Amino acid sequence: MHDPRHVGLCAPEARLQAGVVQSIRRGRGIMSQVSANKQDSGIAPGLARVGSGGSLVWAALLILFGFLAIALPVATSLGVVVVLAWLIIFSGVFQFVDAFHSKGVGNILWKLLVALLYLVVGLYFLVHPLLGVAAFTIGLAIFFVIEGVFDLFAYFRTRHLAGSGWILFDGLVTLILGLLVWKHWPSSSRWVIGTLVGISMIMTGMTRLMIGLAARRLQRA
Repeated sequence: MHDPRHVGLCAPEARLQAGVVQSIRRGRGIMSQVSANKQDSGIAPGLARVGSGGSLVWAALLILFGFLAIALPVATSLGVVVVLAWLIIFSGVFQFVDAFHSKGVGNILWKLLVALLYLVVGLYFLVHPLLGVAAFTIGLAIFFVIEGVFDLFAYFRTRHLAGSGWILFDGLVTLILGLLVWKHWPSSSRWVIGTLVGISMIMTGMTRLMIGLAARRLQRA
């Protein structure tokens, strides 16, 4: 037999418990709505920036300049070498200034030697840009070969995973490209850097354009 007093006490406790559960659920619903509003208010300006007219114009210019770089690979390669040469010179100047803020004779001498090397290399590439193009091309070929080999090792470690075939494909293409550039060097120096820069600009421009158009469609939805 159940105690009547015990039954009478359970009903108010059950009602109290149900009220607490409903209050918690209402609180969670309010917090979720506030969080969603915050996310929407943060996403809207981001979509506006990505889908703005200036962003789309910049994407179109990147695509245009990318095709120009492919059409004029020698001029593009020389331009890239000149820009890199100036960057090397500026880095050498910073190294030179930083050397006099260092402590210890050995540390100062080492930074001065590095600064001198940067300055000599940068000035040499400015005076002889064609040699700079050839040097950067063979360096790029070596980089492609090394990257391709590492990608192949990465594929054999992850070949049991889904999508690992893309790693194999990327590694083979990169390795073959590096070997081709290396085999035809130095004649390949006339087109490699300019063509790769042009392809990179086109891909970047197409990516920005597609993202910008998608952002505009989301804003109108």
